[in-house]
Amino acid sequence: MGHATRCIPIIEALIKAGFEPVLASDGEALLLLQKEFPFLKSYTLPSYNIRYAKSGKNLKFKLFFRIPFVFLAIKKEQKVTAEIIEKEEIKGIISDNRFGVYSSKIPSVYITHQLQVLSGLTTKISTAFHQKIIKKFDECWVPDVANELNLSGKLGHLKDNNFNLKYIGILSRFIFIEKPLKYDLLVLLSGPEPQRTLLEEKLLKELKNYKGSVLFVRGVLNTSIKISAAKHIQIKDYLLSEELEAALNSSKLVIARSGYSTIMDVAVLGKKAFFIPTPGQQEQQYLAKKLSEDKITPFKQQDDFKMQDLKKTENYTGFKIYNSEIDLHSFKLFQSK
Repeated sequence: MGHATRCIPIIEALIKAGFEPVLASDGEALLLLQKEFPFLKSYTLPSYNIRYAKSGKNLKFKLFFRIPFVFLAIKKEQKVTAEIIEKEEIKGIISDNRFGVYSSKIPSVYITHQLQVLSGLTTKISTAFHQKIIKKFDECWVPDVANELNLSGKLGHLKDNNFNLKYIGILSRFIFIEKPLKYDLLVLLSGPEPQRTLLEEKLLKELKNYKGSVLFVRGVLNTSIKISAAKHIQIKDYLLSEELEAALNSSKLVIARSGYSTIMDVAVLGKKAFFIPTPGQQEQQYLAKKLSEDKITPFKQQDDFKMQDLKKTENYTGFKIYNSEIDLHSFKLFQSK
């Protein structure tokens, strides 16, 4: 979902520049983009079917056995991509972490903040695999800034590289708008199951005795399951961009996963946040630790989190407001071929 949300400002910039984007994704990511852009054509891509383990220590083991299915999905992606290119007369591709969505016939760009893929003892292997994918594309766009005041740290910055890299700045669909505070706390859930549900259940339990107003955004688009909560907690399954932007701007504090897209969204709004990284997800663990060491936001592991931990935010600066405007010169690659 994070990959889909951070593509929203790119899609909007393309439309303003006179392009006619064609969308392609799967699952809830595709559903989100269809809701945001109902007037654009869209196609379904093969799913990687990534599902996280209930225990963080088993995540790598579970993902390892998904590798053959991922390679199969990549081959299917390549076939579907070729069909879309021919049918829609596509002139260029922007692929956000879709490994097989590229073509040697037209300019192809890959978006990622993970030039290094952290996976513990297998980091060198996972990084080498990902960098091999990146080299299949004409350009690699990193949604971050190149200088030291960056958000992705060693994930998105290499000492040496032979890629055609372009740092396109912080990507977010939101802008800062000064609004009166409406919520003391905004809970913003996201990510694969079952970890999303496990965190939801834990936070609802912890929030029962919270003294303040809470907006609880579950981060589910396609569900018939309804949940109940205490009177001071307002539950929403999902909010589209305009509504979520207003909610974030009206909230004093945000609790969320330390996914990179979420971090960018909170950063452009200059919010204070508390992060709970997904168990076993080393990228989120690294980002949460980095932001904590930079004295921007605190974090706590999911199993250890208690509501009193939120008091730690008093000792952290929160984010400064980042600029998230898309530079249309980034699209020169498509205009020149």
